[in-house]
Amino acid sequence: MNTLRHLKGWSLLCASLLLIAVLSLTILWHHDFSVEGVRLVIRMTARTSLLLFLLAFTASAAFRLWPGRWTRWQRANRRYLGLSFAGSHAMHAVAITALARMDPALYHSRVKLATYVLSGLGYVFIIAMASTSFKRTAAWIGPRAWKVLHVTGAYYLWLTFMKAFVTRAPADSFYWPFVGVLAAAMLIRIVGMAKVTTPAHVVAS
Repeated sequence: MNTLRHLKGWSLLCASLLLIAVLSLTILWHHDFSVEGVRLVIRMTARTSLLLFLLAFTASAAFRLWPGRWTRWQRANRRYLGLSFAGSHAMHAVAITALARMDPALYHSRVKLATYVLSGLGYVFIIAMASTSFKRTAAWIGPRAWKVLHVTGAYYLWLTFMKAFVTRAPADSFYWPFVGVLAAAMLIRIVGMAKVTTPAHVVAS
């Protein structure tokens, strides 16, 4: 927990992105910057993006259900977890672009038109949410529009992750745990956000 005290805010964002970048370069180096190395980076950044997204996605709900040091840190750093997710997914996009240039045949055999549409909209949400994660830009669009954007975007991104893993799971059981984690995150979000805190004056009476 002492580490969490220092790993917060901008230091959390910088540390997260630096770690992902180092891991990506290490993987590429060990695979001689080959297509296989790029594919491994795509998989790795997909998983770091999932982890960071779920931490941001469940932050408020988890604190309501299990208030404590970890969930308090999670909620306090929700913005930076979200920005870290955006950075991780930007690296994911760079790796996908590299694969498209290095092996166009493989890329086009894996990526369909529906993927372009769904992923493209997902990146639009990511860019919009990241750019409005600051006080000035949030104030510029207004609280109502901010809430609509961030809530809609969060659920849409959850759906894109779920679709990605559900479609792979029947052919490879490795992906079923990811499906389970996503389902659990949604349950935490729904139950936590629906939880009503009893007013202090009611408890006192």
